[in-house]
Amino acid sequence: MKPKRLVTNAMLIAMYVVLSLVATINAGNMKFTLDSLPIIVGAALFGPVDGMLIGLLGSFTNQMLTYGFSATTLLWIIPAGVRGLLIGLFAKHHNFDMSFKQTQFITISSALIVTVLNTAAMYIDSKIYGYYSFAYVFGGIVPRIIAGIIIAFVFGAILPHILKPIRRIVIEPKKQTAKKEEPKERRCPYCKAPIPEDAEKCDYCGTKF
Repeated sequence: MKPKRLVTNAMLIAMYVVLSLVATINAGNMKFTLDSLPIIVGAALFGPVDGMLIGLLGSFTNQMLTYGFSATTLLWIIPAGVRGLLIGLFAKHHNFDMSFKQTQFITISSALIVTVLNTAAMYIDSKIYGYYSFAYVFGGIVPRIIAGIIIAFVFGAILPHILKPIRRIVIEPKKQTAKKEEPKERRCPYCKAPIPEDAEKCDYCGTKF
């Protein structure tokens, strides 16, 4: 992995953690957050592996800072990894040049899948620790889906404007190797015989230069 790409991934992971801590509103069983943006950017920029790693490592770091490690930690970090994986695969399939409709499709589709996975994680968590009721877990699923669609639509709309300047900086242009012109062989202007560069006369016809 190239240094620029590695540094960019590290910055996106850090950005995910910051957004998950300062740009997140928890309202009971509802959560409004902007932390998915770095995952979307990394996946659309570099592909499925980078997108998945940004999601998994960013989400894991956030879990450690917020709740510490528990029996369900892995369940809570899977959705973010899945989001990066799906968007990265889709972007790679389209040669990292998605249209507006394609971008909206994958950001919204992945948001819906993430909402389902988060709800499943919440349900399993409630069964293990017993502090969420069935109504609490599933009662807010419709508002969560709507919120996820809205945020995904906004991110999909601004994504091309974010990727354009990053690509110029991070993705190095292919170096064009110029073909070296081979030196032309010196020939006698009269008999056309090849002659050395420093010759003062032609050895074949005797013409002086």
